[in-house]
Amino acid sequence: MDINGTLELIEKINGNDARYKANAYLFVIVAVERTVSSLTSARHISGQELLKGITEYAIEQFGPMSKEVFNFWGIKESSDFGYIVFNLIDAGLLTKTAEDSIEDFNSEIDFKTVFEDEYFKR
Repeated sequence: MDINGTLELIEKINGNDARYKANAYLFVIVAVERTVSSLTSARHISGQELLKGITEYAIEQFGPMSKEVFNFWGIKESSDFGYIVFNLIDAGLLTKTAEDSIEDFNSEIDFKTVFEDEYFKR
C-alpha cells in the first residue's frame, strides 16, 4: 500500500464527506487487510465478516476504549462502517462485488455491550 497516495485519497474523501476522521479510514483499511489475511485462502469478504474483523481488531488495539475511539472518529454505529467502506470503494482503495451493499453493515452491534460490557467478561 502506498501510504502517501492512500492519505491523499483519504483527504479527498474528507473533502466530500467530513463525517469521519482520517484515522477511521486507515483503521478500516488495516481491518480489511487483517480480516482477509486471517482466512485460509484469499477471497472477498462480506460486510458482516468485516464487521467481525473490525470488532476483533478494535478490541486488540483499544480494548474497552474502542467505543470512545470510534465516537471520536465520528463512528456511532455499525452502519457508519458501511459509509466508510463505500467511500473507500468510491475512491478506489477497496473493491466490491455486485452483491455487496451498504446495508450489509446495518447490524445491531451495540458498541457499549461489545467493547465495554463483554470486554470485561473475558
